[in-house]
Amino acid sequence: MARWPVQHGPDMQQPKPEPISAPPRQQLSQLRDIAILLALAVLALYAGAGFLIPLALAFLVYVLVTAISDRVHAATGAPEWLTTLAGIIVVLAGLFLMIAVIGGQATQFARAMASYENAFDQAVTRVAALLGEQITAFLRDNLIGIDLSALTRSAMGSATSLLNTFLLVSLYVAFLLVERRVLGIKLLLAARDPQLGRDMSQVMEAISHNLQSYLGVKTFVSLLTAGISYVVFTLLGLEFAETWAVLTFALNFIPSIGSIVAVIFPALVSLVQFDTITPFLVIVFFCGTVQFLIGNFLDPALLGRSLNMSTFMVILALTFWTAVWGLIGAFLSVPLTVCLLIVFRHVPALRPVAVLMSKDGHPEAQDSDA
Repeated sequence: MARWPVQHGPDMQQPKPEPISAPPRQQLSQLRDIAILLALAVLALYAGAGFLIPLALAFLVYVLVTAISDRVHAATGAPEWLTTLAGIIVVLAGLFLMIAVIGGQATQFARAMASYENAFDQAVTRVAALLGEQITAFLRDNLIGIDLSALTRSAMGSATSLLNTFLLVSLYVAFLLVERRVLGIKLLLAARDPQLGRDMSQVMEAISHNLQSYLGVKTFVSLLTAGISYVVFTLLGLEFAETWAVLTFALNFIPSIGSIVAVIFPALVSLVQFDTITPFLVIVFFCGTVQFLIGNFLDPALLGRSLNMSTFMVILALTFWTAVWGLIGAFLSVPLTVCLLIVFRHVPALRPVAVLMSKDGHPEAQDSDA
């Protein structure tokens, strides 16, 4: 039998296998497909805003109702239907209170806008004179030209649009509550694969737990901030103090810039209403300090690691969702991004994205908190 000659020696080395990698053309094709899918997803979010926004709001209200229901059930041991009814009553009472306050003062506020515009221009000029020539020029170029009536009409239009979706959101929430217990069973049946069904149930439980934590903490923190601000507004004698307190509560759900806007609006109104600058300084420094302390110390301490999302990602999510869905997108930016982070964490191909989105590089920390 013939044998192949065996070669020896230091110069004769076995060839090393080259790493297998996708051809450059195939990599470009994959990047192209990903870019197309992302573009289609953004287009679908923008085009389907009329359908998706009420659905997203309904899901958040449903999570808030179930959170209250579960806590009442754990504390009292009452039947499930009774605790669910208690959750619905609490949420509806809060929404109706906000609508009643804003609706009751909206007409008076709109009428006062005409008299506020001239006084606003004079007040800005008076404040600018105390701040130097450069700041004076900036304020004259950017603030004096603001059309307060147009801003008011725009805000009223947004509020009216939100009220128009209230009935649809209520219907969605009602049907979600009815199917709460059978939803998990339907997920297992739809998945066919038992492991896939368990993974889907785990994702839904993680989303529900983290959203409950986020909404509970933000509601408490926003109520605390709005209560302190309302006391300050009332002591100063600021007009429409109830409206500014409600807006402070709502704006605190918008990350970063919401708390700033919640201080700027009543501060500007104080310039118009009062002849002195003292109320303006009180609102800016005292209410601004309260917003800073609560937003940077109390809020993170209560949330702990349950959110686990980087600060840059929070700002990026705020910018993206505001560009896609407007003001409602700003309110929903953090909850929606939390849902995406949880889904990405449970999909092996998308887990690197979840790592980049997380605060400390360990997105599974949310699972341990859940």
